[in-house]
Amino acid sequence: MKRAFNMLAAAAMVSLAALPGQATAQQITGAGASFPNPIYQKWGEAAQKATGIKLNYQSVGSGAGQTQARNRTVDFGATDAPMKADALAEHKLLQFPTVMGSLVAIVNVPGVTDNKMKLTGELLADIYMGKITKWNDPKLVELNRDLKLPNLAIAPVYRADGSGTTYVWVSYLSAVSPEWKEKVGVGTSVKWPAGTGARGNEGVSGTVRNTRGAIGYVENAYAIQNKLVSTQLRNRAGAFVVPSTASFIAAAENANWSVPNFAADLVDQPGAKSWPIVSPTFILLPTDPKDATTSANVMKFFDWAYNNGDKLAEELEYIPLPKSVQDAVRAAWKAEVKGPDGKPVM
Repeated sequence: MKRAFNMLAAAAMVSLAALPGQATAQQITGAGASFPNPIYQKWGEAAQKATGIKLNYQSVGSGAGQTQARNRTVDFGATDAPMKADALAEHKLLQFPTVMGSLVAIVNVPGVTDNKMKLTGELLADIYMGKITKWNDPKLVELNRDLKLPNLAIAPVYRADGSGTTYVWVSYLSAVSPEWKEKVGVGTSVKWPAGTGARGNEGVSGTVRNTRGAIGYVENAYAIQNKLVSTQLRNRAGAFVVPSTASFIAAAENANWSVPNFAADLVDQPGAKSWPIVSPTFILLPTDPKDATTSANVMKFFDWAYNNGDKLAEELEYIPLPKSVQDAVRAAWKAEVKGPDGKPVM
């Protein structure tokens, strides 16, 4: 009797395991950029219900995302800093964009409320170079005559980890400040002349929120979710603009997606309404996957996101890709991602 019961129980477990849509059979793993983490988590929740594919995404920074993609320790990596063509070829990776996002400067200054302070890229560069150290510096006061700026030390906060968010931020500072470009430069990690490091957009957000006099840079979604104080920025046309969907879209309209590996540059774009720090974020997918089924599920997940995820992206202030770019990505999947048999995975 006991043996018969055990056999029935075992058969029931096998039957349950065979049910479609089980998370263990459909799980995909990714790691990397914190910049798109809010939208990837939202897409993950919605896509699992719709497709049965469960996303396990770890927000560990673009540098780690590139490393894990190269080492094949995840099914896909994520990066805000596009990899160079020779590195992609060497490690057999396909790079494609998912959404566009925007960086904002966030501050914790007594008496300063959201989007009231005006800043320029040149002043931001001077702050992060340690040349401007007080909030009542004459250059800041002159720009913000309607604010009462305190005699308070400025506490710059930057990303301590290898970060595509940093790459975009310092790309902007290099575009507007020749001194920054010469002395500090561009990279996912740089030698910061001043300030304190924190890990991830989450860490920068928390440090600025808890530090009087702090200034930092984060993806706009983090500023909104954490109710942080953003600032206006002067754009390339000389206009001060607030971070908004309209100003992000105005910059995104200038994107040139015909460049290799979809690595469009949206920093410091022209236009009176353009927000000056907008950037795509990218996925790194092996072109020679060990497991063709898992690779196909990664592409199915992002295909679902392209088809169904625009509204969720817009709710978090991300900018969806043009349909023409999404179609070009689908074509790249079919052309470049091959299974062990040499046939397209999708």
